[in-house]
Amino acid sequence: MKKPFSRIAVVGTGILGAQIALLAAHGGYEVKIYDPREGAFDDTYRRIYHDLKAKGATPHVPWDRWDSCRKAVKAMTNLDRAVEDAEMVIEAVPESLALKKKVFRELGEKSPSNCILATNSSSMPVSRFENESGRPERCLNIHFYFPLQGVNMVDIMGGTRTLPEVMEKGADWIRSIGCVPLTVNKEILGFCFNRVWRAIKKEVLYLWGNDFVDFRDIDRAWMIFTGMKEGPFAVMDKVGLDVVYDIEMVYYSDSQDPKDMPPNELMNKIERGELGVKSGIGFYKYPDPEFLQADFLKPGK
Repeated sequence: MKKPFSRIAVVGTGILGAQIALLAAHGGYEVKIYDPREGAFDDTYRRIYHDLKAKGATPHVPWDRWDSCRKAVKAMTNLDRAVEDAEMVIEAVPESLALKKKVFRELGEKSPSNCILATNSSSMPVSRFENESGRPERCLNIHFYFPLQGVNMVDIMGGTRTLPEVMEKGADWIRSIGCVPLTVNKEILGFCFNRVWRAIKKEVLYLWGNDFVDFRDIDRAWMIFTGMKEGPFAVMDKVGLDVVYDIEMVYYSDSQDPKDMPPNELMNKIERGELGVKSGIGFYKYPDPEFLQADFLKPGK
């Protein structure tokens, strides 16, 4: 498949930012990834690698290609150099509107004028910060899930003035790295599948946060019913509980409905430093969480 361009940059080295960079490198793109902290990309790479190895996953990028893809990604601590020749930049910073506005303002100033600016936001439409870039016609949402684990679908949605050819290039790029574009025809908070996942996440957090059901039994039910290797709480651990909280607050801020407010116990876990895989403890303890144990789904006493 013909590539829509050659050079991309990723801003942010979190769980998704690092995966996007590795996937793009595997797809034959020149990739730079930016984080102000030296070694941030390698740290995230190691967490993802060990997490997927522990789960016995067969990743989208074959194991024998991981190290070469890591080496192909140029990690940068200078934003100007990271985006100076990029044809598309994907922002993958925390779910904060103020932060995304700041990043898009910088990207508009520092990247080439014809560069496409995409956000990997998990919930926010790009229309909320497209004007900061000075080029709203070249802005769009491109939201990944867990591509290296094989969840190779990507939400794609335009802003208020996104050009059709920008949407087309975005979709072509998604296909060129082996993923399936899920096109959202008109703006909605949460996009396509992420809105479906959010409905599940909201309900299971309610059940757990109000002491109706232990989170382990919710995960057991999900795993038995779907045949998947992890349940909703294991997925949230992988995302990062601080990230989950920020996403839920986006929905609450939009609706002002108390039912959309995440449970207090979720914030309590975050304040205790229980952020999930990245901190070694969330709902489960890592690197050997309960849900990976042979007896997790077996009848108990």
